[in-house]
Order: sequence, then C-alpha cells, then structure tokens
Amino acid sequence: MKNEAVGQFELDGVVMDVREFGNGHINDTFLLTLKREDGTGKRAILQRMNHEIFKKPVELMENILNVTSYLRERIVEEGGDPERETLNIYCTKDGRPYYRDSLGSYWRAYHFIEDATSYDTVEKPEDFYESAVAFGHFQKLLADYPAATLHETIVGFHDTRARFKRFKEVVAEDKCGRAKEVEAEIRFVLEHEETAEILGKMQAEGKLPLRVTHNDTKLNNIMIDNATGKAICVIDLDTVMPGLAVNDFGDSIRFGASTGAEDETDLSKISCDLSLFELYTRGFVEGCAGRLTETELEMLPMGAKVMTFECGMRFLTDYLEGDVYFKIHREKHNLDRCRTQFKLVQDMEEKWEQMQQIVKKYLG
Repeated sequence: MKNEAVGQFELDGVVMDVREFGNGHINDTFLLTLKREDGTGKRAILQRMNHEIFKKPVELMENILNVTSYLRERIVEEGGDPERETLNIYCTKDGRPYYRDSLGSYWRAYHFIEDATSYDTVEKPEDFYESAVAFGHFQKLLADYPAATLHETIVGFHDTRARFKRFKEVVAEDKCGRAKEVEAEIRFVLEHEETAEILGKMQAEGKLPLRVTHNDTKLNNIMIDNATGKAICVIDLDTVMPGLAVNDFGDSIRFGASTGAEDETDLSKISCDLSLFELYTRGFVEGCAGRLTETELEMLPMGAKVMTFECGMRFLTDYLEGDVYFKIHREKHNLDRCRTQFKLVQDMEEKWEQMQQIVKKYLG
C-alpha cells in the first residue's frame, strides 16, 4: 500500500524511487528519492505506523506535530537550523500529518536529514557523550512545554508502581507453572518494592515535575553529523509523552553503560561502567543547561536504577506469562534478559556512593 500512501503527501518533488530503509523493528520504513522542479534531488522518509503497538496513531501524530512545531520555534530562537535539528513532517494534501490507507493502515512522511548517521551501538565513547548532550538539550528546549497536554501513546509505560502490582498478580496466577524455577528472581523483585515506588511517590508529592520525555533514549535515536561528529537531532518521537526526566536519563544508562549485552548469559560480564556513567552524566547535565531542578539532578542515579529494575521486572513478568510481549529467539530468553538487568541493579547498588559522587561533581 506504500504506492497509495506516497501519492497522498505534499512532497517537494516527484518521486523517482522507493525502497525499504533502516532496520527498525516496529514501523515499516521506506526511503523516497525525489526530483525537484529545478532538477535537484532530495530524499524523504515514508513510514507505515504499527498500530498494533501504538493503538491511537492519530493522537501519536498530534503529539509529534505539536512537539516538533514547538522545537522549531525554540531552535530558531537559539540560532540553530530547524531543518536539521528536529524532525520535519510532510502533511497530506488535505493538511493532515498522517494518511490512512484503504486497508486502515496509517502512514506518515518526514524530511530526510542528510549527511548524518544514527548508530545502533556505542562504537566510540564520544558518540555516547553526544547522545547525552542531545537528550539533555531535548529537555532544555522542551522545559516550558505543557507536558500534561500530550497524549499517553502507551498508557502507564513507565508507571513502575503499576508494573510492580501487575507482577505480583502474575506471580500469584502462575498460569504457565514457571514461578517455582524463578523463586530467586521473584524474591529479588519483591525485596525491591521501595525501588518500584520511589519515583512515583516523589512525583505525586510534587518533588519531581512532569516533563516532556522521549522514553526510548537509545543511541540509535540520535542523528550525528557526519562532518563534525556532533549530535544534531533527536528522532523517533513515537513515545514522546508526559513523564520524568530522570527516567529518560536512566534508560540511557541501563542500555549504554552496561558492559554486556541485554541478554548476556554470563552474568560475570555484566556491570555498570562508571566511566561511561560519568561521560553520559556530564553530557546530559551540559545539554540540560540548568533547566532541570536540583532534585531531578540528584535523582539521576535513581533513574538509572529504577529503569533497569523496571525493565528486568518486565522481562520476568513476560516470562511468567509465557513470553507473550517481548520477542524471544531461544528458550528462556526473557529469563536471561531479566537476570542481566537484575545483575546490573545489584552492581549499581554496590557502586551507589560513587554514582552519587559523580552526579554531585557536575551539579556545581
């Protein structure tokens, strides 16, 4: 249905070529090559949104349109280049930021950001630092945006308290008869109830403000300029919604500062690399440029611990339910994933004082 969708967008050129692009696992992505009236070329991105995961694609695109429009204004105020420093949407011929095809699928189109690359893994520490600056700058630019006006694209996505409650229900149900073999992991979760509760409580008490958060702060969601090596743009805004800044920081640490793969079976290889933690902290605080509160900054290590714990708890919950959410590629894959996350939590707890000292170093 991509050919049907292509003809519905107000692209700035004639489409000369359409081909599959990227290695994303959620949306179907295509690269369009355009020819403009003056004979020059341009490229665009066309995506079919996965409405099995994102149940309300219209609300999702409303979020993206509003946030990127706001970002353009802030970027211009800072003297930046809004064509390269935020996503730019092509609207349809009837002025919508999406198109629904004859089969009911939803499509969108973006300007292609030239001369920049996104990396799936941390090939050099400088890239991890640049991603930290970019996500911190994202917080700075959106610090005054009314976060509560955004839709929740995935309800309760980082509601760790609700996930903890659901975990206990799943353990009690034990519908797959797997609880007995993972008693140690279940006990680990139950012993960390305070970890599950802390950020939610602080938000309810007004100690942590609601922010516009990205909620998927991996390196591959940053475009890095090919010439300068500097991060220029945050992409993949599908999960942009109200949340806590410390969670965005924490998820980056969970994924990027771990010394092993997310599904590593040799737990001796899993630890939190403090040099990478410090590198990311420095970049994130620099990018935020004073727009986060002192309490938010002090809670950055807790954000890392909570996000890692939550992710491990989600893997274990899925394992107990029969591997119904996360794709698995081998038997007990989700159990392996959960164990790496819990090992990372334990390592953070052992290094807790050092992590706090690192953060204090960059608060002054």
